[in-house]
Formats: sequence, C-alpha cells, structure tokens
Amino acid sequence: MSRLLCNVKAAKSVFAQTSAVMGDYRTRQLEFLAGHNCTITEYKESGCRFKVDVDKTFFSPRLTTERMRIAKAVSENETITNMFAGVGTFSIVIAKTNKTSKVYDIDTNPVAHQLSTLNVKLNKLEGRVFPILGDARNVIAEQLQGQSDRVLMPLPEQAKKYINSAVLALRPNGGLIHYFAHVNARTKKLAVKQGIDDANEAFLNYGHTVLATVVVREVGPRLYQTVSDVFVER
Repeated sequence: MSRLLCNVKAAKSVFAQTSAVMGDYRTRQLEFLAGHNCTITEYKESGCRFKVDVDKTFFSPRLTTERMRIAKAVSENETITNMFAGVGTFSIVIAKTNKTSKVYDIDTNPVAHQLSTLNVKLNKLEGRVFPILGDARNVIAEQLQGQSDRVLMPLPEQAKKYINSAVLALRPNGGLIHYFAHVNARTKKLAVKQGIDDANEAFLNYGHTVLATVVVREVGPRLYQTVSDVFVER
C-alpha cells in the first residue's frame, strides 16, 4: 500500500471497500489500509469541484456521463428538483452547465447536505442551487409543489416509491422526470426494454410518455441501472 501512495502522487489515503452499498444513505463499509485515515477527498468533474466523504455519503464517478447527459438536456430558465441529491453532483453540474437554471437539491443525509452546501459555495452557485435537508416527500409537499419543469430521481433502489411526489413537484402543465431503476436482464439491449417496461409500470396512474431509456451502468451479474426520461401530464 505504501508503494501505491508513492506511485500515485495525488493519493493521500488508501481504503478497501468491504461491503456493497447499503442503508438509507447508500454508504459502503471501508477498511483503512494506508496513508491518512481521512475519508474526505476532493473530486473534479466537468469543471466543478466537490468535497466528498466516501465513508458517510454516496458518491459514484461512474455517473459522470449521465450527469452531463441530463445537464445538456436542460433548457434556459428551467427550475429543477433533485429528490436524492447526495453531495450535490447532479445539481451542481446542471447549474454550472446552464447559467439560467435553478435547482432544489434535497437529501435526508445530514453529512451529504453539509457537503452539498459547501460544494455550492466552492462552485459559486449560491442563489442558484438550494440544498434542503429532509425527506423529498415532505419537502415537496410542504415547499415545492408545482414549481419544477424537471425532476431527478437518482435513487434506483427506492425511486418507484416516490413517483407521486415527483409528479407533485411538476408544474401544472406537466414536465420531465428522470426515473432511475434497477432491472434484471441477460443483455444490455434487453435491459433497455426492461427499463421501458419498468417506467411504464411506475407511471401507470399518470398520463405519460417514455421519451428515452438508457443503461447507465451494470451494477451486478445481469443487473443494470437504467434511467428513463418520462414526460408526465399533471
């Protein structure tokens, strides 16, 4: 491990992941191996800076492409609600890419909320990205009904339980929801079909159109993470 620290000059600490993502905060168990026993690091992506605690918050660099895909799809003057924001990666990349957008950035994890607030300042996005600590269902019902053109649901393990709240956040004339899911499939091509079917089932009670479904990544044997762009009528 000390050789690794010598060869990778930017590295200050080495940890081994000893569990899968688990719990309400989607964290992983880590084993300290070498260097400084500190789990807070800085990550850079798409011209943005992020402070991340790899022990106490969820974070995945494998979502880089998806973050930029959604950011590029945002139009001028959009208001966006990110229901499961973590340390603010999606929200900040969107706001940095789209200078006229406004993003409500919700998470239940106090540490993630703290870091998101810090990351907003690091990227000089105060007044455009608004970190909110709380459960997205309650926050939307109490503060954000009918305000958003677009809603992000980057929590595939539980997104289906929050469909009603996501729709409630949309403006009265409807809007776009990015719905993340985990699907079982033998191939990536079949995973797209399963993702479409899953999205149609999730929004069964609403007038909706699945505009696109893509595979974000493979997360296990025959298990894929998908995201569907769903236009929903209110």
